[in-house]
Amino acid sequence: MSEVKIAAELRTEFGKGAARRTRRANKVPGVLYGHGTDPVHISLPGHELLLALRTPNVLLALDIEGRNAELAIPKAVQRDPLKGHLEHVDLLLVKRGEKVTVEIPVLTEGDLAPGTFLVENVLNTLTVEAEATHIPESVTVSIEGLEAGASILAKDISLPKGTTLAIDEDAVVIQILAAQAEEPAAETESTEDAANAEA
Repeated sequence: MSEVKIAAELRTEFGKGAARRTRRANKVPGVLYGHGTDPVHISLPGHELLLALRTPNVLLALDIEGRNAELAIPKAVQRDPLKGHLEHVDLLLVKRGEKVTVEIPVLTEGDLAPGTFLVENVLNTLTVEAEATHIPESVTVSIEGLEAGASILAKDISLPKGTTLAIDEDAVVIQILAAQAEEPAAETESTEDAANAEA
């Protein structure tokens, strides 16, 4: 995974008013923590951060006012529930070679067996342990030819080299269900007839 370089500034003002001023300047307040160090309060450029966060578990190389670049991954991102703007971000310090536990998206490929079947993503993400600088963006699972009753467990998913499962290997990730038949049309008609009779 490539690093995304972002310039950050140290924050000296705190509280809701200060956070609002930071956001008005098109910046996002954040906290950088980890490795037993005191949390560092920073602000990051909003647009650049928004683009970077399109990649799950993106590795950020933070240039904080001329200090040595710090590597971090996003741990918690708060967005405005209506507008989707970034409101706050918690970043976790990482080091090259260090293992971290993250959630990566599960994608599916292929076509189910002929028939009316549904794919249920029991887990949309898979919790894995990977080297901080080599976190996979996602895992892809083939559902080719599967029928109702089939399921894919965590242990069935092949992970990139250096990545290991951090959840129960027997956890169900995807299962295939039979589509429910629609209610017969006759029942609807009889209900309408009854309503007309009452009128």
